[in-house]
Amino acid sequence: MEYIEMAPVASMIFLITIVTSLYAFSNETIYRKFTLHPYSVSRGQYMYTLITSGLIHKDWGHLFFNMLSFYFFAFTLEATVGHWQFGLIYLVSMILSDLPTVAKHRHNQWYYSLGASGAISAVVFSYILFYPKAGMGLLLIPIYIPAYIFGFLYLIYCTYSSRYAQDGINHDAHFYGALSGILLTIMVFPQVIKIFLNAFGIVV
Repeated sequence: MEYIEMAPVASMIFLITIVTSLYAFSNETIYRKFTLHPYSVSRGQYMYTLITSGLIHKDWGHLFFNMLSFYFFAFTLEATVGHWQFGLIYLVSMILSDLPTVAKHRHNQWYYSLGASGAISAVVFSYILFYPKAGMGLLLIPIYIPAYIFGFLYLIYCTYSSRYAQDGINHDAHFYGALSGILLTIMVFPQVIKIFLNAFGIVV
């Protein structure tokens, strides 16, 4: 109840994403219809999948890790930035994070993508702007570093993995989701620049 009052938009997204993902696990038709197919989208077909692909996940592990990341950052972020601002950042980043994938794979009939990773990357990096010195680390590895350093290393990892990794993960969505989160946060909450700089003792 506390989370619903503090972050109603994040609570709704959290619930809808879990329910939709679980439903898609057992419904092949929904799974196929909701998945992003860049080849089709680049030709003006199934444009809605730029959004629906962020509401389903490949498997339980994919859903668990994405929703865990969402849980750690989204509720605090909404309470910080505002309700409609959070909703805008999440939804627009979901779309923007997929557009480079559509462009990159527009000639590949066999490429598909799904998951909320792009939008969640946007949430994480928006959070970093507000709390750059918060401790962040990887799950199961109890080593924490300042959020701004974690974010920088994460972008390097995404760039490298996008070029060389063969793990089936859409690293481009992670990278462009992060950039979208930064830009959109500055647009809807310009004071965040001052907040970020003040965290390092820079007064503007």
